[in-house]
Amino acid sequence: MLDAALADGTYSRESVFEVFARRLHGRRYGVFAGTGRLLELISRFRFGDAELEWLRSERVVSERTLDWLADYRFTGTITGYREGEVYFPGSPLLTVEAPFADGVILETLVLSVLNYDSAIATAASRMVHAAAGRPIAEMGSRRANEDAAVAATRAAYIAGFSASSNLEAGRVWGLPTMGTAAHAFTLLHDTEEDAFRSQVAAMGVGTTLLVDTYDVEQGIETAVRVAGTELGGIRLDSGDLPKLVGKVRAQLDALGATKTKITVTNDLDEYAIAALSASPVDNYGVGTSVVTGSGSPAAGMVYKLVAHKTDAGEWIPVAKKSDGKASVGGRKVPIRHLDSSGTATAEVVHVLTTRPPRAEGRELLTTLMSDGEADASFLGPDGVAAARAHNAKAIDELPEEAFRLGAGDPVLKTLFV
Repeated sequence: MLDAALADGTYSRESVFEVFARRLHGRRYGVFAGTGRLLELISRFRFGDAELEWLRSERVVSERTLDWLADYRFTGTITGYREGEVYFPGSPLLTVEAPFADGVILETLVLSVLNYDSAIATAASRMVHAAAGRPIAEMGSRRANEDAAVAATRAAYIAGFSASSNLEAGRVWGLPTMGTAAHAFTLLHDTEEDAFRSQVAAMGVGTTLLVDTYDVEQGIETAVRVAGTELGGIRLDSGDLPKLVGKVRAQLDALGATKTKITVTNDLDEYAIAALSASPVDNYGVGTSVVTGSGSPAAGMVYKLVAHKTDAGEWIPVAKKSDGKASVGGRKVPIRHLDSSGTATAEVVHVLTTRPPRAEGRELLTTLMSDGEADASFLGPDGVAAARAHNAKAIDELPEEAFRLGAGDPVLKTLFV
């Protein structure tokens, strides 16, 4: 596309690209995540000597296009929903305004970040609500590639997870980290008691001991004998958890360890967490399900041209008419309508070329990048903290039916006016 547009002269037409999702895959709402990561990636998106030489040797594009790529720096404007915002089908989540060539080259980068991070954040949000205020730690690094593991941790934290076992995510994004010993540590030692004594000596009695390597009942008895009744926590990673957790709580209390926390980590997802809602669980640890989007590993977002200037300088809306994949052309301004109690009632998207007068409700768009410069408030650890805080407010606006776990329609309708 770039090669042809450079050749025919349309590459320089001012254009508006938009990111939106057509559906939510049975979920009632989505959580928009990845913006802070994306802005940093766009800021340093370059074609270096190695990339250019490969394109040249493979004859992918013309010499003119290679010259254009060598000088590429994004200098356009990006507006969109704040990171952590909830969204619905058709929500204009991100708008890229730039000459056609500058904007079209970003499509794969934009979608690869937003589709993954938003899928993780949406799944994580469902788990957080199912946990009903109990902390959840992200522990899925071994089920994702090394880069995705860090991105997933970030997205899950924005959606309300409390901590992660991924130390790189802690270093890069300023997230709280945690961890427990694995079964290998117990198996390394001659006895379970030796393993527990070693861990307590290294970490103190506030540590969390993994008690199900052999026999849970015996493991708990040994753990309390070694650490005393001030033992910080025990972890369960197997068994019939709803039944087991109650027995474990009773045993700990009988041994005098009434303040010892119970953490469960056995292949949990939002449904398993909900099933444990009546059990005396204190903390959850989730791995595979959260880093794979709990069955929906991509958010299904698309990147479409919705408007461009003609050679005469006139803005015109453009849209696909394909069966099942139609889009809505034109610039858009979305407003979240709220009732008198502050509960969201609709997503109203104004389709127009100029900003409308102040509308009733909450305006959803903000400027994320101007003239190629990202707004620093959305970047780094501070950006993550702001996204997490914004998510909490956006979630609080949703009606209660948004949190049903069964497949269903989006809780808000998206209305184009």
